[in-house]
Amino acid sequence: MLTSSEIDRAAARISGRVRRTPVMTVAGEEFGLGFPLTLKLELLQHAGSFKPRGAFNRMLSEPLPQAGVIAASGGNHGAAVAYAAQQLGVQAEIFVPELTPQTKLDRIASYGAKVVRGGATYSEALEASRARQRESGALEVHAYDHADVLAGQGTLGRELEEDAPGLTHVLVAVGGGGLIGGVAGWYADRAEVVAVEPELCPSLHMALAAGTPVPAPVGGVAADSLGARQVGGLMFEVAGRHIRRSILIGDDAIRAAQRALWDALRLVVEPGGATALAALHSGAWTPPEGARVGVIVCGANTDPATIAA
Repeated sequence: MLTSSEIDRAAARISGRVRRTPVMTVAGEEFGLGFPLTLKLELLQHAGSFKPRGAFNRMLSEPLPQAGVIAASGGNHGAAVAYAAQQLGVQAEIFVPELTPQTKLDRIASYGAKVVRGGATYSEALEASRARQRESGALEVHAYDHADVLAGQGTLGRELEEDAPGLTHVLVAVGGGGLIGGVAGWYADRAEVVAVEPELCPSLHMALAAGTPVPAPVGGVAADSLGARQVGGLMFEVAGRHIRRSILIGDDAIRAAQRALWDALRLVVEPGGATALAALHSGAWTPPEGARVGVIVCGANTDPATIAA
């Protein structure tokens, strides 16, 4: 089980490598709500998402081989691994599925990584990357199902609690579960961590219903960042203790939340990054009276021209 001590060690390890992203309190009226919100603006992290936290922690936790690192990703994790590899002076090879948008491919390549198309879905890209890893001997940096990655993502929750103490609920978008696993592992029972998923990528929702990780559909506007076929086993151990619910959100609500973040705050947020806010903005989830609500805005890797479309 992920512990706060492991997250503390991860925070020390990656200090100076990642940004301490800002926290903003906004009036709920800006989003049609009757209560204020605390936003953790993780979209301002290096490489445009929370992913460098886990990538750096994994890569700094053991000696790196001469072959460098390898990863499979729908886009954001690949960019983070490529960025971290560039900073640490090693080569990165990133396997991506066909659904990865060009904006994310360009971001990965901009950090000097080798980009390889590895199948139609993330799971196929992962299989291809692992076949290549066996040949090359590179260090695998899994997108979410590794203890070092989970602890690195947990540093986001640690920062949020330090900068916005007293939150009662924290909303987190879910794909493979690395972010919510880390955040829930940090908060334990000091705040309720609420999972939010696209209806077309319900990996944690189905796992909670089944009592174990199971294959789930992958589709919709946020599939490139939240389209894991099933949640990781390590995060599901955390979920079993600390995550009580998963809210499902339609694509139209996710797009509306993107536009609301642009209209109210002039933030360009990708669909996956707007998914947590969509639970509130759409009315799919309403907090109890007196709740103090935090929302993680976790990614910005999208074409700005799509926001107002």
